[in-house]
Amino acid sequence: MRIKTVLILVLTGSLAFSALAQKKYTPKQIEALKAEAAQIVQANHKQSQVMVDKIFSFAELGFQEIESSKYLTGILEQNGFTIERGVSGIPTAWFATWKNGDGPVIALGSDVDNIPKASQYPGVAYHKPMVEGAPGHGEGHNAGIPLNITAALAVKQIMERENIGGTLVLWPGIAEELVAAKAWYTRDGLFEGVDLCIFTHVANNLGVSYGQASGTGLISVEYTFSGDAAHSAGAPWRGKSAADATELMNIGWNYKREHLHPLKRSHSVITDGGDQPNVVPSKSSIWYYFRDVKYDGIMEMYAQANDIAKGAALMTGTTMTSKVLGTAWPRHFNKVIAEKMYQNILKVGLPAWDENDQTLAKAVQKELGSKEEGMPTKLDTLGLPVKELVSGGSDDIGDVSWVVPTVTLRFPSNIPGLPGHHWSNAIAMATPIAHKGVTAGAKAEAMTIMDFLLQPELVDQAWDYFKNVQTQEETYKPMITKDDAPPIYLNSEIMNRFRPELEKFYYDETKYDTYLEQLGVTYPTVKKN
Repeated sequence: MRIKTVLILVLTGSLAFSALAQKKYTPKQIEALKAEAAQIVQANHKQSQVMVDKIFSFAELGFQEIESSKYLTGILEQNGFTIERGVSGIPTAWFATWKNGDGPVIALGSDVDNIPKASQYPGVAYHKPMVEGAPGHGEGHNAGIPLNITAALAVKQIMERENIGGTLVLWPGIAEELVAAKAWYTRDGLFEGVDLCIFTHVANNLGVSYGQASGTGLISVEYTFSGDAAHSAGAPWRGKSAADATELMNIGWNYKREHLHPLKRSHSVITDGGDQPNVVPSKSSIWYYFRDVKYDGIMEMYAQANDIAKGAALMTGTTMTSKVLGTAWPRHFNKVIAEKMYQNILKVGLPAWDENDQTLAKAVQKELGSKEEGMPTKLDTLGLPVKELVSGGSDDIGDVSWVVPTVTLRFPSNIPGLPGHHWSNAIAMATPIAHKGVTAGAKAEAMTIMDFLLQPELVDQAWDYFKNVQTQEETYKPMITKDDAPPIYLNSEIMNRFRPELEKFYYDETKYDTYLEQLGVTYPTVKKN
Protein backbone atom coordinates (compact mmCIF):
# COMPACT_ATOMS: atom_id res chain seq x y z
CA MET A 1 0.00 0.00 0.00
CA ARG A 2 1.01 3.62 -0.50
CA ILE A 3 1.62 4.47 3.15
CA LYS A 4 3.82 1.42 3.60
CA THR A 5 6.26 2.77 1.01
CA VAL A 6 6.62 5.98 3.00
CA LEU A 7 7.30 4.51 6.41
CA ILE A 8 10.46 2.90 7.70
CA LEU A 9 9.44 1.97 11.23
CA VAL A 10 6.04 0.35 11.47
CA LEU A 11 5.02 -1.54 14.56
CA THR A 12 1.72 -3.22 15.33
CA GLY A 13 -0.86 -0.42 15.36
CA SER A 14 1.42 2.56 16.05
CA LEU A 15 4.97 3.84 16.08
CA ALA A 16 6.75 3.70 19.41
CA PHE A 17 7.70 7.36 19.28
CA SER A 18 8.73 7.50 22.89
CA ALA A 19 11.72 5.31 21.94
CA LEU A 20 12.86 7.59 19.11
CA ALA A 21 15.58 10.13 19.76
CA GLN A 22 13.48 13.20 19.01
CA LYS A 23 14.07 16.68 20.29
CA LYS A 24 12.18 17.42 23.48
CA TYR A 25 10.16 20.61 23.51
CA THR A 26 9.20 22.53 26.62
CA PRO A 27 5.54 23.49 27.13
CA LYS A 28 6.49 27.10 26.42
CA GLN A 29 8.16 26.16 23.12
CA ILE A 30 5.17 24.03 22.11
CA GLU A 31 2.73 26.84 22.77
CA ALA A 32 4.88 29.29 20.85
CA LEU A 33 5.04 27.04 17.80
CA LYS A 34 1.30 26.37 17.97
CA ALA A 35 0.61 30.11 18.14
CA GLU A 36 2.84 30.60 15.11
CA ALA A 37 0.92 27.92 13.19
CA ALA A 38 -2.33 29.77 13.94
CA GLN A 39 -0.76 33.03 12.79
CA ILE A 40 0.30 31.46 9.48
CA VAL A 41 -3.24 30.15 8.98
CA GLN A 42 -4.61 33.64 9.54
CA ALA A 43 -2.08 35.11 7.13
CA ASN A 44 -3.25 32.60 4.49
CA HIS A 45 -6.94 33.48 4.90
CA LYS A 46 -7.09 34.75 1.32
CA GLN A 47 -5.81 31.45 -0.08
CA SER A 48 -8.40 29.58 1.99
CA GLN A 49 -11.18 31.80 0.66
CA VAL A 50 -10.14 31.18 -2.93
CA MET A 51 -10.07 27.40 -2.43
CA VAL A 52 -13.48 27.39 -0.72
CA ASP A 53 -15.06 29.49 -3.47
CA LYS A 54 -13.41 27.51 -6.26
CA ILE A 55 -14.69 24.13 -5.06
CA PHE A 56 -18.14 25.63 -4.49
CA SER A 57 -18.22 26.77 -8.12
CA PHE A 58 -17.39 23.31 -9.52
CA ALA A 59 -20.55 21.82 -7.92
CA GLU A 60 -19.64 18.18 -8.55
CA LEU A 61 -21.53 15.09 -7.40
CA GLY A 62 -19.93 12.00 -5.89
CA PHE A 63 -17.50 10.04 -8.10
CA GLN A 64 -17.57 12.94 -10.59
CA GLU A 65 -15.33 15.33 -8.60
CA ILE A 66 -13.01 15.72 -11.60
CA GLU A 67 -12.31 19.46 -11.49
CA SER A 68 -12.24 19.56 -7.70
CA SER A 69 -9.65 16.80 -7.44
CA LYS A 70 -7.52 18.27 -10.23
CA TYR A 71 -7.51 21.68 -8.55
CA LEU A 72 -6.77 20.44 -5.02
CA THR A 73 -4.02 18.01 -6.00
CA GLY A 74 -2.46 20.74 -8.13
CA ILE A 75 -2.11 22.97 -5.06
CA LEU A 76 -0.63 20.14 -3.03
CA GLU A 77 1.83 19.19 -5.77
CA GLN A 78 2.99 22.80 -6.01
CA ASN A 79 3.73 22.60 -2.29
CA GLY A 80 5.85 19.46 -2.44
CA PHE A 81 3.30 16.71 -1.80
CA THR A 82 3.51 13.44 -3.69
CA ILE A 83 0.14 12.47 -5.17
CA GLU A 84 -1.15 8.97 -5.78
CA ARG A 85 -4.24 9.21 -7.95
CA GLY A 86 -6.98 6.71 -8.64
CA VAL A 87 -6.64 4.88 -5.31
CA SER A 88 -9.03 1.97 -4.63
CA GLY A 89 -10.06 2.01 -8.28
CA ILE A 90 -11.77 5.40 -7.94
CA PRO A 91 -10.61 7.84 -10.66
CA THR A 92 -11.25 10.99 -8.58
CA ALA A 93 -9.70 9.60 -5.37
CA TRP A 94 -6.16 10.46 -4.30
CA PHE A 95 -3.77 10.41 -1.36
CA ALA A 96 -1.20 13.22 -1.01
CA THR A 97 1.92 12.65 1.13
CA TRP A 98 4.70 14.89 2.41
CA LYS A 99 7.39 13.37 4.64
CA ASN A 100 10.02 15.14 6.74
CA GLY A 101 11.96 12.31 8.38
CA ASP A 102 10.75 9.99 11.11
CA GLY A 103 7.84 10.99 13.28
CA PRO A 104 4.08 10.69 13.60
CA VAL A 105 2.08 10.04 10.44
CA ILE A 106 -0.99 12.26 10.58
CA ALA A 107 -3.79 11.96 8.01
CA LEU A 108 -6.18 14.82 7.28
CA GLY A 109 -9.42 13.99 5.47
CA SER A 110 -12.61 15.70 4.39
CA ASP A 111 -15.37 15.32 1.82
CA VAL A 112 -15.67 17.13 -1.52
CA ASP A 113 -18.92 16.08 -3.26
CA ASN A 114 -22.25 17.85 -3.28
CA ILE A 115 -26.02 17.27 -3.43
CA PRO A 116 -28.40 16.78 -6.40
CA LYS A 117 -30.75 19.66 -7.23
CA ALA A 118 -29.18 21.99 -4.62
CA SER A 119 -27.91 24.68 -7.00
CA GLN A 120 -28.05 28.03 -5.21
CA TYR A 121 -26.53 31.50 -5.43
CA PRO A 122 -24.37 32.04 -2.35
CA GLY A 123 -25.15 35.03 -0.15
CA VAL A 124 -28.78 35.15 -1.30
CA ALA A 125 -31.22 34.44 1.54
CA TYR A 126 -33.92 32.78 -0.54
CA HIS A 127 -34.16 30.09 -3.22
CA LYS A 128 -32.31 31.24 -6.32
CA PRO A 129 -30.70 28.40 -8.32
CA MET A 130 -27.63 29.19 -10.37
CA VAL A 131 -28.64 26.41 -12.80
CA GLU A 132 -32.19 25.13 -12.39
CA GLY A 133 -32.21 21.49 -11.29
CA ALA A 134 -28.40 21.26 -11.09
CA PRO A 135 -26.29 19.97 -8.20
CA GLY A 136 -25.00 22.36 -5.55
CA HIS A 137 -23.12 22.46 -2.26
CA GLY A 138 -26.17 22.00 -0.05
CA GLU A 139 -24.06 20.06 2.44
CA GLY A 140 -21.02 22.34 2.52
CA HIS A 141 -18.40 19.83 1.41
CA ASN A 142 -16.56 22.54 -0.52
CA ALA A 143 -14.89 23.82 2.67
CA GLY A 144 -13.27 20.86 4.44
CA ILE A 145 -10.31 20.06 2.18
CA PRO A 146 -9.40 23.76 1.82
CA LEU A 147 -9.32 23.84 5.62
CA ASN A 148 -7.02 20.81 5.73
CA ILE A 149 -4.69 22.23 3.08
CA THR A 150 -4.46 25.54 4.94
CA ALA A 151 -3.61 23.80 8.21
CA ALA A 152 -1.16 21.38 6.58
CA LEU A 153 0.78 24.10 4.76
CA ALA A 154 1.10 26.12 7.96
CA VAL A 155 2.43 23.09 9.84
CA LYS A 156 4.71 22.10 6.95
CA GLN A 157 6.34 25.53 7.00
CA ILE A 158 7.25 25.14 10.66
CA MET A 159 8.31 21.49 10.28
CA GLU A 160 10.77 22.42 7.54
CA ARG A 161 12.31 25.32 9.44
CA GLU A 162 12.53 23.52 12.79
CA ASN A 163 13.36 20.12 11.26
CA ILE A 164 10.41 18.47 13.01
CA GLY A 165 10.00 14.85 11.97
CA GLY A 166 6.70 13.54 10.69
CA THR A 167 4.49 12.83 7.70
CA LEU A 168 1.34 14.63 6.55
CA VAL A 169 -1.19 12.73 4.45
CA LEU A 170 -4.19 14.47 2.89
CA TRP A 171 -7.08 12.57 1.33
CA PRO A 172 -10.62 13.24 0.05
CA GLY A 173 -13.86 11.60 1.14
CA ILE A 174 -14.98 10.93 -2.41
CA ALA A 175 -18.72 10.35 -2.87
CA GLU A 176 -19.52 10.74 0.84
CA GLU A 177 -23.15 11.40 0.01
CA LEU A 178 -23.18 7.87 -1.40
CA VAL A 179 -21.04 6.56 1.52
CA ALA A 180 -19.07 4.84 -1.19
CA ALA A 181 -15.32 5.38 -0.84
CA LYS A 182 -13.93 5.24 2.70
CA ALA A 183 -14.84 1.59 3.23
CA TRP A 184 -12.85 0.81 0.07
CA TYR A 185 -9.92 2.86 1.43
CA THR A 186 -9.93 0.84 4.65
CA ARG A 187 -10.42 -2.47 2.82
CA ASP A 188 -7.40 -1.70 0.66
CA GLY A 189 -5.18 -0.80 3.61
CA LEU A 190 -4.65 2.86 2.76
CA PHE A 191 -4.49 3.78 6.45
CA GLU A 192 -1.94 1.14 7.41
CA GLY A 193 0.96 2.95 9.03
CA VAL A 194 -1.08 6.08 9.76
CA ASP A 195 -0.94 7.04 13.44
CA LEU A 196 -3.97 9.27 13.71
CA CYS A 197 -6.59 10.81 11.48
CA ILE A 198 -8.22 14.22 11.80
CA PHE A 199 -11.38 14.50 9.74
CA THR A 200 -13.15 17.81 9.20
CA HIS A 201 -16.82 18.47 8.51
CA VAL A 202 -18.80 21.65 8.10
CA ALA A 203 -21.11 22.62 10.96
CA ASN A 204 -22.42 25.80 12.59
CA ASN A 205 -20.08 25.74 15.60
CA LEU A 206 -16.49 24.79 16.39
CA GLY A 207 -16.39 21.49 18.20
CA VAL A 208 -15.19 17.92 18.60
CA SER A 209 -16.40 14.81 20.44
CA TYR A 210 -15.18 11.39 21.49
CA GLY A 211 -16.66 7.94 22.07
CA GLN A 212 -19.56 6.53 20.09
CA ALA A 213 -21.24 9.36 18.25
CA SER A 214 -24.94 9.88 17.76
CA GLY A 215 -26.25 8.69 14.42
CA THR A 216 -26.06 5.42 12.55
CA GLY A 217 -23.99 3.25 10.29
CA LEU A 218 -25.50 1.82 7.14
CA ILE A 219 -25.24 -0.47 4.17
CA SER A 220 -26.35 0.82 0.77
CA VAL A 221 -27.77 -1.89 -1.52
CA GLU A 222 -29.40 -1.91 -4.94
CA TYR A 223 -31.66 -4.86 -5.85
CA THR A 224 -32.23 -5.58 -9.54
CA PHE A 225 -34.99 -7.84 -10.84
CA SER A 226 -34.95 -9.46 -14.27
CA GLY A 227 -38.04 -10.78 -16.04
CA ASP A 228 -39.45 -11.14 -19.57
CA ALA A 229 -40.76 -8.32 -21.75
CA ALA A 230 -44.07 -8.55 -23.58
CA HIS A 231 -46.69 -6.29 -25.16
CA SER A 232 -48.58 -4.85 -22.20
CA ALA A 233 -51.90 -4.98 -24.04
CA GLY A 234 -51.37 -7.63 -26.72
CA ALA A 235 -49.86 -10.45 -24.64
CA PRO A 236 -49.39 -9.37 -21.00
CA TRP A 237 -49.66 -13.02 -19.87
CA ARG A 238 -46.38 -13.71 -21.64
CA GLY A 239 -44.51 -11.13 -19.59
CA LYS A 240 -42.79 -11.41 -16.20
CA SER A 241 -42.68 -7.92 -14.80
CA ALA A 242 -39.49 -6.86 -13.04
CA ALA A 243 -41.32 -3.69 -12.03
CA ASP A 244 -43.93 -5.79 -10.23
CA ALA A 245 -41.12 -7.45 -8.30
CA THR A 246 -39.69 -4.05 -7.34
CA GLU A 247 -43.09 -2.87 -6.16
CA LEU A 248 -43.70 -6.06 -4.20
CA MET A 249 -40.31 -5.76 -2.51
CA ASN A 250 -41.08 -2.14 -1.67
CA ILE A 251 -44.45 -3.11 -0.21
CA GLY A 252 -42.96 -6.01 1.75
CA TRP A 253 -40.16 -3.88 3.18
CA ASN A 254 -42.56 -1.07 4.08
CA TYR A 255 -44.63 -3.56 6.10
CA LYS A 256 -41.39 -4.69 7.73
CA ARG A 257 -40.46 -1.10 8.57
CA GLU A 258 -43.55 -0.89 10.80
CA HIS A 259 -41.84 -3.39 13.09
CA LEU A 260 -38.30 -2.00 13.09
CA HIS A 261 -36.81 -0.74 16.34
CA PRO A 262 -36.92 3.09 16.53
CA LEU A 263 -33.11 3.24 16.36
CA LYS A 264 -33.22 1.67 12.89
CA ARG A 265 -33.96 3.69 9.76
CA SER A 266 -34.40 2.78 6.13
CA HIS A 267 -35.27 4.64 2.93
CA SER A 268 -35.21 3.92 -0.78
CA VAL A 269 -35.56 5.20 -4.32
CA ILE A 270 -36.61 3.26 -7.42
CA THR A 271 -33.71 3.66 -9.82
CA ASP A 272 -35.29 1.80 -12.75
CA GLY A 273 -39.03 1.36 -13.01
CA GLY A 274 -39.18 0.15 -16.59
CA ASP A 275 -39.02 1.84 -19.96
CA GLN A 276 -42.59 2.71 -21.05
CA PRO A 277 -46.12 1.56 -20.12
CA ASN A 278 -46.81 -0.56 -23.19
CA VAL A 279 -43.84 -2.86 -22.56
CA VAL A 280 -43.81 -5.23 -19.59
CA PRO A 281 -40.56 -4.21 -17.83
CA SER A 282 -37.85 -6.85 -18.11
CA LYS A 283 -35.53 -4.92 -15.77
CA SER A 284 -36.21 -2.91 -12.64
CA SER A 285 -34.17 -1.80 -9.63
CA ILE A 286 -34.66 -0.33 -6.18
CA TRP A 287 -31.94 1.20 -3.99
CA TYR A 288 -32.02 1.05 -0.18
CA TYR A 289 -30.11 2.47 2.76
CA PHE A 290 -30.37 0.25 5.85
CA ARG A 291 -29.28 2.14 8.98
CA ASP A 292 -28.72 1.14 12.60
CA VAL A 293 -26.63 2.33 15.52
CA LYS A 294 -24.73 -0.97 15.65
CA TYR A 295 -22.99 -3.12 13.03
CA ASP A 296 -24.94 -6.25 13.98
CA GLY A 297 -28.24 -4.40 13.57
CA ILE A 298 -27.25 -3.19 10.11
CA MET A 299 -26.38 -6.68 8.95
CA GLU A 300 -29.60 -8.09 10.44
CA MET A 301 -31.66 -5.60 8.39
CA TYR A 302 -29.63 -6.44 5.31
CA ALA A 303 -30.38 -10.16 5.71
CA GLN A 304 -34.10 -9.46 6.21
CA ALA A 305 -34.21 -7.29 3.07
CA ASN A 306 -32.48 -10.03 1.10
CA ASP A 307 -35.24 -12.46 2.11
CA ILE A 308 -37.95 -10.03 1.07
CA ALA A 309 -36.22 -9.49 -2.27
CA LYS A 310 -36.09 -13.24 -2.85
CA GLY A 311 -39.79 -13.46 -2.01
CA ALA A 312 -40.64 -10.71 -4.50
CA ALA A 313 -38.75 -12.59 -7.20
CA LEU A 314 -40.58 -15.83 -6.37
CA MET A 315 -43.97 -14.13 -6.52
CA THR A 316 -43.30 -12.71 -9.98
CA GLY A 317 -41.28 -15.49 -11.57
CA THR A 318 -38.33 -13.13 -11.96
CA THR A 319 -34.73 -13.40 -10.85
CA MET A 320 -32.94 -11.09 -8.43
CA THR A 321 -29.39 -9.84 -7.98
CA SER A 322 -28.05 -7.31 -5.49
CA LYS A 323 -25.08 -4.99 -5.34
CA VAL A 324 -23.55 -3.18 -2.34
CA LEU A 325 -23.05 0.47 -3.35
CA GLY A 326 -21.65 1.82 -0.10
CA THR A 327 -21.23 1.26 3.62
CA ALA A 328 -20.58 3.23 6.78
CA TRP A 329 -19.76 1.89 10.21
CA PRO A 330 -21.19 3.68 13.27
CA ARG A 331 -18.63 6.29 14.30
CA HIS A 332 -16.39 6.06 17.37
CA PHE A 333 -13.96 8.91 18.00
CA ASN A 334 -10.73 9.03 19.99
CA LYS A 335 -10.70 10.55 23.45
CA VAL A 336 -7.03 11.59 23.55
CA ILE A 337 -7.16 13.46 20.23
CA ALA A 338 -10.53 15.04 21.03
CA GLU A 339 -9.48 16.34 24.43
CA LYS A 340 -6.27 17.84 23.05
CA MET A 341 -8.14 19.38 20.12
CA TYR A 342 -10.79 20.88 22.38
CA GLN A 343 -8.09 22.67 24.39
CA ASN A 344 -7.03 24.31 21.11
CA ILE A 345 -10.63 25.10 20.17
CA LEU A 346 -10.97 27.04 23.42
CA LYS A 347 -7.89 29.09 22.47
CA VAL A 348 -9.14 29.78 18.94
CA GLY A 349 -12.74 30.59 19.78
CA LEU A 350 -15.54 31.38 17.35
CA PRO A 351 -15.07 33.84 14.48
CA ALA A 352 -16.16 37.44 14.98
CA TRP A 353 -19.38 37.47 12.96
CA ASP A 354 -20.17 40.95 11.67
CA GLU A 355 -23.55 42.56 11.03
CA ASN A 356 -23.70 41.27 7.45
CA ASP A 357 -23.05 37.68 8.58
CA GLN A 358 -25.79 37.86 11.21
CA THR A 359 -28.22 39.54 8.81
CA LEU A 360 -27.78 36.74 6.23
CA ALA A 361 -28.10 34.02 8.86
CA LYS A 362 -31.27 35.42 10.37
CA ALA A 363 -32.84 36.04 6.96
CA VAL A 364 -32.18 32.43 5.90
CA GLN A 365 -33.55 31.14 9.20
CA LYS A 366 -36.68 33.25 8.71
CA GLU A 367 -37.08 31.96 5.14
CA LEU A 368 -36.92 28.35 6.37
CA GLY A 369 -39.19 28.89 9.37
CA SER A 370 -36.39 28.29 11.87
CA LYS A 371 -35.59 30.21 15.02
CA GLU A 372 -34.06 33.56 14.03
CA GLU A 373 -30.98 33.30 16.24
CA GLY A 374 -28.23 34.11 13.74
CA MET A 375 -24.73 32.68 13.97
CA PRO A 376 -23.57 31.25 17.31
CA THR A 377 -21.57 33.38 19.70
CA LYS A 378 -20.84 30.68 22.29
CA LEU A 379 -18.63 27.63 21.76
CA ASP A 380 -19.95 24.10 22.03
CA THR A 381 -18.75 22.01 24.95
CA LEU A 382 -16.58 18.94 24.36
CA GLY A 383 -18.84 16.23 22.99
CA LEU A 384 -18.96 13.21 25.30
CA PRO A 385 -19.87 9.61 24.44
CA VAL A 386 -23.60 9.20 23.97
CA LYS A 387 -25.22 7.73 27.11
CA GLU A 388 -28.21 6.47 25.17
CA LEU A 389 -27.81 5.56 21.51
CA VAL A 390 -29.42 8.07 19.16
CA SER A 391 -30.46 7.38 15.57
CA GLY A 392 -29.74 9.79 12.73
CA GLY A 393 -27.41 10.31 9.82
CA SER A 394 -24.31 8.36 8.80
CA ASP A 395 -20.82 9.14 7.56
CA ASP A 396 -18.32 6.62 6.26
CA ILE A 397 -15.61 8.24 8.37
CA GLY A 398 -16.95 5.60 10.74
CA ASP A 399 -14.98 2.93 8.84
CA VAL A 400 -11.78 4.94 9.20
CA SER A 401 -12.43 5.49 12.91
CA TRP A 402 -12.31 1.71 13.46
CA VAL A 403 -8.88 1.21 11.86
CA VAL A 404 -6.97 4.26 13.16
CA PRO A 405 -7.54 6.73 16.04
CA THR A 406 -9.79 9.39 14.54
CA VAL A 407 -11.78 12.50 15.40
CA THR A 408 -14.03 14.81 13.42
CA LEU A 409 -13.41 18.53 13.80
CA ARG A 410 -16.67 20.38 13.21
CA PHE A 411 -16.07 23.92 11.98
CA PRO A 412 -18.55 26.84 11.82
CA SER A 413 -19.18 27.63 8.15
CA ASN A 414 -22.92 27.12 7.90
CA ILE A 415 -26.08 28.56 9.39
CA PRO A 416 -27.90 26.93 12.34
CA GLY A 417 -31.44 25.61 12.01
CA LEU A 418 -31.40 24.41 8.40
CA PRO A 419 -32.72 21.04 7.17
CA GLY A 420 -29.49 19.67 5.67
CA HIS A 421 -29.13 18.22 2.17
CA HIS A 422 -31.03 21.29 0.97
CA TRP A 423 -30.42 24.32 -1.24
CA SER A 424 -30.52 26.56 1.85
CA ASN A 425 -27.41 24.85 3.23
CA ALA A 426 -25.48 26.16 0.20
CA ILE A 427 -26.26 29.83 0.88
CA ALA A 428 -23.42 30.48 3.35
CA MET A 429 -20.84 28.22 1.75
CA ALA A 430 -19.11 30.79 -0.48
CA THR A 431 -19.54 33.79 1.80
CA PRO A 432 -17.51 35.37 4.62
CA ILE A 433 -19.31 33.01 7.04
CA ALA A 434 -17.68 29.98 5.40
CA HIS A 435 -14.35 31.74 4.94
CA LYS A 436 -14.12 32.79 8.60
CA GLY A 437 -15.22 29.37 9.80
CA VAL A 438 -12.57 27.61 7.70
CA THR A 439 -9.83 29.84 9.08
CA ALA A 440 -10.97 29.19 12.66
CA GLY A 441 -11.10 25.44 12.00
CA ALA A 442 -7.70 25.43 10.31
CA LYS A 443 -6.16 27.15 13.35
CA ALA A 444 -7.54 24.50 15.71
CA GLU A 445 -6.42 21.71 13.38
CA ALA A 446 -2.92 23.10 12.85
CA MET A 447 -2.43 23.55 16.60
CA THR A 448 -3.58 19.98 17.23
CA ILE A 449 -1.22 18.59 14.59
CA MET A 450 1.63 20.46 16.26
CA ASP A 451 0.70 18.95 19.63
CA PHE A 452 1.05 15.41 18.29
CA LEU A 453 4.20 16.13 16.28
CA LEU A 454 5.96 17.76 19.22
CA GLN A 455 4.67 15.32 21.85
CA PRO A 456 4.71 11.91 20.11
CA GLU A 457 3.85 10.21 23.40
CA LEU A 458 0.33 11.50 22.75
CA VAL A 459 0.17 9.16 19.75
CA ASP A 460 0.84 6.19 22.02
CA GLN A 461 -1.89 7.42 24.37
CA ALA A 462 -4.35 7.70 21.46
CA TRP A 463 -3.59 4.12 20.44
CA ASP A 464 -3.97 2.95 24.03
CA TYR A 465 -7.53 4.30 24.05
CA PHE A 466 -8.16 2.75 20.62
CA LYS A 467 -6.93 -0.70 21.65
CA ASN A 468 -8.03 -0.91 25.28
CA VAL A 469 -11.30 1.03 25.25
CA GLN A 470 -12.78 1.41 21.76
CA THR A 471 -11.94 -2.00 20.30
CA GLN A 472 -11.90 -3.95 23.56
CA GLU A 473 -15.26 -5.58 22.86
CA GLU A 474 -15.96 -4.77 19.21
CA THR A 475 -13.92 -5.69 16.14
CA TYR A 476 -14.21 -3.95 12.80
CA LYS A 477 -15.55 -6.16 10.01
CA PRO A 478 -15.80 -4.61 6.53
CA MET A 479 -19.28 -4.80 5.02
CA ILE A 480 -17.78 -5.06 1.55
CA THR A 481 -15.81 -7.98 0.18
CA LYS A 482 -12.59 -8.03 -1.81
CA ASP A 483 -14.71 -8.45 -4.94
CA ASP A 484 -17.02 -5.46 -4.42
CA ALA A 485 -16.08 -2.63 -6.78
CA PRO A 486 -16.87 1.02 -5.99
CA PRO A 487 -19.86 2.20 -8.07
CA ILE A 488 -17.92 4.89 -9.91
CA TYR A 489 -20.57 5.13 -12.64
CA LEU A 490 -23.03 6.80 -10.28
CA ASN A 491 -23.94 10.43 -11.04
CA SER A 492 -22.15 10.40 -14.40
CA GLU A 493 -25.30 11.02 -16.43
CA ILE A 494 -26.40 13.91 -14.19
CA MET A 495 -23.01 15.61 -14.34
CA ASN A 496 -22.73 15.11 -18.09
CA ARG A 497 -26.08 16.84 -18.45
CA PHE A 498 -25.35 19.81 -16.19
CA ARG A 499 -21.58 20.32 -16.43
CA PRO A 500 -21.69 22.47 -19.61
CA GLU A 501 -24.00 24.95 -17.87
CA LEU A 502 -22.11 24.80 -14.58
CA GLU A 503 -18.80 25.54 -16.35
CA LYS A 504 -20.10 29.02 -17.12
CA PHE A 505 -20.11 29.68 -13.36
CA TYR A 506 -16.61 28.41 -12.51
CA TYR A 507 -14.81 30.90 -10.27
CA ASP A 508 -11.98 32.86 -11.91
CA GLU A 509 -9.86 34.08 -9.03
CA THR A 510 -7.50 35.87 -11.44
CA LYS A 511 -10.25 38.34 -12.31
CA TYR A 512 -12.40 38.51 -9.19
CA ASP A 513 -11.52 38.93 -5.55
CA THR A 514 -14.37 36.68 -4.39
CA TYR A 515 -16.96 34.43 -5.96
CA LEU A 516 -19.69 36.78 -4.74
CA GLU A 517 -18.04 39.55 -6.77
CA GLN A 518 -17.94 37.37 -9.88
CA LEU A 519 -21.63 36.52 -9.48
CA GLY A 520 -22.58 40.13 -8.84
CA VAL A 521 -24.12 39.25 -5.47
CA THR A 522 -24.41 42.02 -2.90
CA TYR A 523 -23.62 40.54 0.52
CA PRO A 524 -26.04 39.87 2.03
CA THR A 525 -29.00 39.81 -0.36
CA VAL A 526 -32.25 39.44 1.60
CA LYS A 527 -35.93 39.78 0.79
CA LYS A 528 -37.31 43.26 1.18
CA ASN A 529 -40.06 43.51 3.77
